Amino acid sequence: MYAITGITGQVGGALARTLLEAGQPVRAVVRNSEKGQSWSAKGCEVAVAKMEDPTALTAAFKDASGVFILPPSEFDPAPGFPEARAVIDAVYKAIKLARPGKVVVLSTVGAQATQPNLLTQRTLMEQKLSTLEIPVTFLRPGWFMENFAWDISSARDNGVISTFLQPVDKTFPMIATADVGRVAAELLQQEWQGRRVVELEAEHRISPGEAAATFSKIFDRPVRVEAVPRETWASLFKAQGMKDPMPRIQMLDGFNESWIDFEGGEQNSLKGKVTLETVLKGLIEAA
Repeated sequence: MYAITGITGQVGGALARTLLEAGQPVRAVVRNSEKGQSWSAKGCEVAVAKMEDPTALTAAFKDASGVFILPPSEFDPAPGFPEARAVIDAVYKAIKLARPGKVVVLSTVGAQATQPNLLTQRTLMEQKLSTLEIPVTFLRPGWFMENFAWDISSARDNGVISTFLQPVDKTFPMIATADVGRVAAELLQQEWQGRRVVELEAEHRISPGEAAATFSKIFDRPVRVEAVPRETWASLFKAQGMKDPMPRIQMLDGFNESWIDFEGGEQNSLKGKVTLETVLKGLIEAA
């Protein structure tokens, strides 16, 4: 039995579908019973547990041969990341008590970075769960291609996309969520000992300029890319409702300055199968 947190999201859903297609039993770990109904209809067990509740998580992980941890993302964290720390402590306690056979944790590219930034939440998760005395894999995916969903209307209607990833011809490690879910399912079904890290990106690195060119191909119209000036980021993010934009700015700086990258480098990363064009077409059809 594989217990899957975050199953209602893109990555967790892709993972669960991959396991089910392989004939593997799945336990959907959801925040409330309503969110589990569709997975129950697919033949999954359903366990209700919030990620901050160690008692409920312990019950959800009990007797599982493998557990997938997808920690919730906090995009505007309080200083010191208390939201992430609460989840980390609960997950750690639950795994230690339930003792599943193995654990796969969704982490992030750049989790090894020492500079503070928005992704430090995943660094803290890795540091804590690395002390568990069971096999743990940290899956570090690149920038999700699905983030380009924010650019669809502007590309279609105005022929322009705006980017915080700069310069616009710089290539970045990116990946489709379908690949992340598929690889996570494969990892859960493997056997290993101790701690390991798997870094995952697309077959080739992608620039914002390539994203604009791909939109142009799909929409059959010129689409250009504009870099959002860094000096405007703080005021822009605050106008969008963020209380403290600095962690997000530090993360973007990390990508742009290349101190957020894969620890093993591009040559040692696992490569996905899904192309940017496939992802964008799917996002456009769903919009």
